[in-house]
Amino acid sequence: MDRGRLSACIITYNEADRIEACLRSVSFCDEVVVVDSHSTDSTREIASSLGARVIERDWPGYRSQKQFAVESAGGDWVLCLDADERVSPELSREIEALRARGFADCAGWLVPRITDYFGRFLRHGNAYPDRLIRLFDRRRGGWIGDEIHENTRVTGRVGRLRGHLEHFSYRSLTDHHKRMAHYADLMAHALYARGKRCGLLKVMVNPQWRFVRGYFIRLGFLDGWRGLVFALVEANYVRRKYLGLYMLSKGLAP
Repeated sequence: MDRGRLSACIITYNEADRIEACLRSVSFCDEVVVVDSHSTDSTREIASSLGARVIERDWPGYRSQKQFAVESAGGDWVLCLDADERVSPELSREIEALRARGFADCAGWLVPRITDYFGRFLRHGNAYPDRLIRLFDRRRGGWIGDEIHENTRVTGRVGRLRGHLEHFSYRSLTDHHKRMAHYADLMAHALYARGKRCGLLKVMVNPQWRFVRGYFIRLGFLDGWRGLVFALVEANYVRRKYLGLYMLSKGLAP
């Protein structure tokens, strides 16, 4: 079969310290599209020097920016990454084998994402395996959902790959807390805009359930102290999200 043309699609903002590793991990793709929302560091220059096609664009939200990157791709098949993610060698070999067959089997593929946390990958808990459709035929799918916690959907059969998408998201514990606080506030507003409301019961119970599910039921404790810290921060994210929604439900600013 004809070899499928594959475009890597990446969105960026001030990722000068991580974009090179990301781009080198997708060097097997036919093209790399980087959509940058006016970085103030050298992100765009680094990306251009490594052969990426860089598009500068105002920030509309996560889902809209990622969908724009997909629509800007030259190939019908796209591999979507964030700047803090890297394609592992095993995953790149799997993708190249699929491309050699013209991506004949499915409309998209689920990829397991594995998160680095203070120098070691988390292999248990709510963080793993974080399976996401990141390789797909853009004629049959795209980015959907809210601007925060966006997701992909395709029409057709979805396969599963084994190689990991490696996630290097958090630079420090403070960075992790700040990101989760930002996401929690965005999600509270998104839920409220969809007509969701909540009382204090969810504020009290949901964070505890998230911790119990991740740390005990899904064996997060096997990741040692990293698993404990991750589960605690995650539970705090849930608490802040529902507390924000509770305040909005009362007609007050969170």
